[in-house]
Amino acid sequence: MAKAKELIFAVDDEAHILELIKYNLEEDGYQVKTFTDGEILLQELESSVPDLFILDIMLPGRDGLELCRLLRQKTNTRNIPIIMLTARSEEIDKVLGLELGADDYLTKPFGVRELAARVKALLRRAERLEDKEQAASEILRHGDIVIDCARHEVLKRGEPLQLTYKEFELLKMLVLHKGIVLTREILLEKIWGYDYLGDTRTVDVHIRYLRQKLEDDSEHPVYIKTIRGIGYRWV
Repeated sequence: MAKAKELIFAVDDEAHILELIKYNLEEDGYQVKTFTDGEILLQELESSVPDLFILDIMLPGRDGLELCRLLRQKTNTRNIPIIMLTARSEEIDKVLGLELGADDYLTKPFGVRELAARVKALLRRAERLEDKEQAASEILRHGDIVIDCARHEVLKRGEPLQLTYKEFELLKMLVLHKGIVLTREILLEKIWGYDYLGDTRTVDVHIRYLRQKLEDDSEHPVYIKTIRGIGYRWV
């Protein structure tokens, strides 16, 4: 049986941007639904859920950052890859998007081939992680942290933590290699994949966000230690 085409939801208030995204991604074999504001996209989720989101930051009503935050809170969308589009050049906007759970970002104007490459890389990585998750059955324990790999759940002192897909994978890798320093490059390669087009700052952003959920005091972490200039270690 032929594999169903991956479905992509794209939201932008500029019609020509949506036309560009839709035409080029459909040429690559994807299904694409476009939306001019976030509320319509959220309503559509009641009947169908995509394999990937493309969210413009500057939107009327709920902006892309708010949409990203909401999607990461929903059970049925919290692990779906998100690409942010922004006309802003300030690094803070990009960092904030990553902290809220976005997987990647593109600054307008962008090349359609670059967008297609990032979509392909994210969908391939999501598929690999899903395969790993389905194959995993172990339960990892460290102090008051319990990681159920099969259920993709993390408990701290018996209370569930709401982690994104990559936060979960980062945590699992650090615990599996406890005591060993993992470089940013290794974490980027193993969690984001060989073909990831971003840089190592992505790892730092996700570690920071993971600490906020995991640590009692994220400014003085006791689980994930930073090894200056190298990477991170689970202690």
